[in-house]
Amino acid sequence: MSQQIIDLVEKSSLKEDVPQFEIGDTVDVHTKILEGSKERIQVFSGVVIARSGAGAREMFMVRRIVAGEGVERKFPIHSPRISKVEVTRSSVVRRAKLYFLRDRVGKAVRLKERRRS
Repeated sequence: MSQQIIDLVEKSSLKEDVPQFEIGDTVDVHTKILEGSKERIQVFSGVVIARSGAGAREMFMVRRIVAGEGVERKFPIHSPRISKVEVTRSSVVRRAKLYFLRDRVGKAVRLKERRRS
Protein backbone atom coordinates (compact mmCIF):
# COMPACT_ATOMS: atom_id res chain seq x y z
CA MET A 1 0.00 0.00 0.00
CA SER A 2 2.61 2.56 1.06
CA GLN A 3 4.94 1.57 -1.84
CA GLN A 4 2.13 2.31 -4.30
CA ILE A 5 1.70 5.80 -2.81
CA ILE A 6 5.45 6.47 -3.01
CA ASP A 7 5.52 5.33 -6.66
CA LEU A 8 2.58 7.60 -7.47
CA VAL A 9 4.30 10.64 -5.91
CA GLU A 10 7.62 9.88 -7.63
CA LYS A 11 6.03 9.44 -11.05
CA SER A 12 5.51 13.22 -11.38
CA SER A 13 9.24 13.95 -11.01
CA LEU A 14 10.51 11.32 -13.47
CA LYS A 15 11.96 12.37 -16.83
CA GLU A 16 10.52 10.85 -19.98
CA ASP A 17 13.76 11.01 -21.99
CA VAL A 18 16.15 9.13 -19.71
CA PRO A 19 19.58 8.78 -21.36
CA GLN A 20 20.81 5.25 -22.14
CA PHE A 21 24.31 4.62 -20.79
CA GLU A 22 26.08 1.86 -18.90
CA ILE A 23 28.91 1.41 -16.44
CA GLY A 24 32.26 2.10 -18.13
CA ASP A 25 30.88 4.55 -20.69
CA THR A 26 32.61 7.90 -21.08
CA VAL A 27 29.90 10.55 -20.84
CA ASP A 28 29.50 14.33 -21.03
CA VAL A 29 27.06 15.49 -18.36
CA HIS A 30 25.59 18.92 -19.19
CA THR A 31 24.69 20.56 -15.86
CA LYS A 32 22.78 23.82 -15.43
CA ILE A 33 24.69 26.20 -13.14
CA LEU A 34 22.98 29.24 -11.60
CA GLU A 35 25.26 32.26 -11.10
CA GLY A 36 23.32 35.19 -9.68
CA SER A 37 20.48 35.75 -12.12
CA LYS A 38 22.25 34.08 -15.06
CA GLU A 39 22.09 30.41 -15.91
CA ARG A 40 24.74 28.58 -17.93
CA ILE A 41 25.57 25.01 -18.82
CA GLN A 42 28.77 23.38 -17.58
CA VAL A 43 30.02 20.07 -18.97
CA PHE A 44 31.50 17.41 -16.68
CA SER A 45 33.02 14.59 -18.74
CA GLY A 46 34.36 11.33 -17.37
CA VAL A 47 33.80 7.61 -16.93
CA VAL A 48 30.64 6.26 -15.29
CA ILE A 49 31.93 4.13 -12.40
CA ALA A 50 28.68 3.39 -10.54
CA ARG A 51 24.88 3.49 -10.73
CA SER A 52 22.62 3.16 -7.71
CA GLY A 53 19.02 3.55 -6.65
CA ALA A 54 15.81 3.20 -8.58
CA GLY A 55 12.98 5.45 -9.71
CA ALA A 56 13.36 9.13 -8.84
CA ARG A 57 16.27 8.30 -6.50
CA GLU A 58 18.48 6.81 -9.22
CA MET A 59 22.02 8.22 -9.24
CA PHE A 60 25.21 7.72 -11.24
CA MET A 61 28.82 8.53 -10.36
CA VAL A 62 31.26 9.98 -12.90
CA ARG A 63 35.04 10.04 -12.41
CA ARG A 64 37.61 12.12 -14.26
CA ILE A 65 41.21 13.22 -13.78
CA VAL A 66 41.84 16.95 -13.31
CA ALA A 67 45.45 18.17 -12.93
CA GLY A 68 46.59 14.72 -11.83
CA GLU A 69 43.88 14.35 -9.17
CA GLY A 70 40.83 12.12 -9.47
CA VAL A 71 37.51 13.94 -9.16
CA GLU A 72 34.23 12.07 -8.67
CA ARG A 73 30.75 13.51 -8.82
CA LYS A 74 27.35 11.96 -8.21
CA PHE A 75 24.41 13.05 -10.35
CA PRO A 76 20.70 12.24 -9.99
CA ILE A 77 19.45 10.96 -13.36
CA HIS A 78 16.01 12.59 -13.08
CA SER A 79 17.24 15.99 -11.83
CA PRO A 80 15.99 19.10 -13.65
CA ARG A 81 19.55 20.50 -13.29
CA ILE A 82 20.86 17.84 -15.70
CA SER A 83 20.04 19.06 -19.21
CA LYS A 84 21.50 16.09 -21.09
CA VAL A 85 23.94 13.19 -20.90
CA GLU A 86 25.91 12.35 -24.06
CA VAL A 87 27.78 9.06 -24.44
CA THR A 88 31.10 9.76 -26.17
CA ARG A 89 32.70 6.32 -25.79
CA SER A 90 31.51 2.89 -24.73
CA SER A 91 33.77 0.42 -22.92
CA VAL A 92 33.76 -3.29 -22.14
CA VAL A 93 33.61 -3.93 -18.38
CA ARG A 94 32.92 -7.00 -16.27
CA ARG A 95 31.95 -5.31 -13.03
CA ALA A 96 28.93 -3.39 -11.75
CA LYS A 97 31.10 -0.86 -9.87
CA LEU A 98 34.46 0.36 -11.16
CA TYR A 99 35.92 1.52 -7.84
CA PHE A 100 39.20 -0.22 -8.71
CA LEU A 101 39.96 2.70 -11.07
CA ARG A 102 40.64 4.86 -8.00
CA ASP A 103 43.89 2.99 -7.34
CA ARG A 104 45.15 3.20 -10.91
CA VAL A 105 47.29 5.89 -12.51
CA GLY A 106 48.12 6.84 -16.11
CA LYS A 107 47.55 4.30 -18.87
CA ALA A 108 46.26 1.70 -16.40
CA VAL A 109 43.02 3.72 -16.10
CA ARG A 110 42.10 3.08 -19.74
CA LEU A 111 39.26 0.68 -20.50
CA LYS A 112 38.88 -1.46 -23.62
CA GLU A 113 36.51 0.17 -26.11
CA ARG A 114 33.32 -1.60 -27.15
CA ARG A 115 32.86 -1.98 -30.89
CA ARG A 116 29.63 -0.49 -32.18
CA SER A 117 27.70 -2.47 -34.75
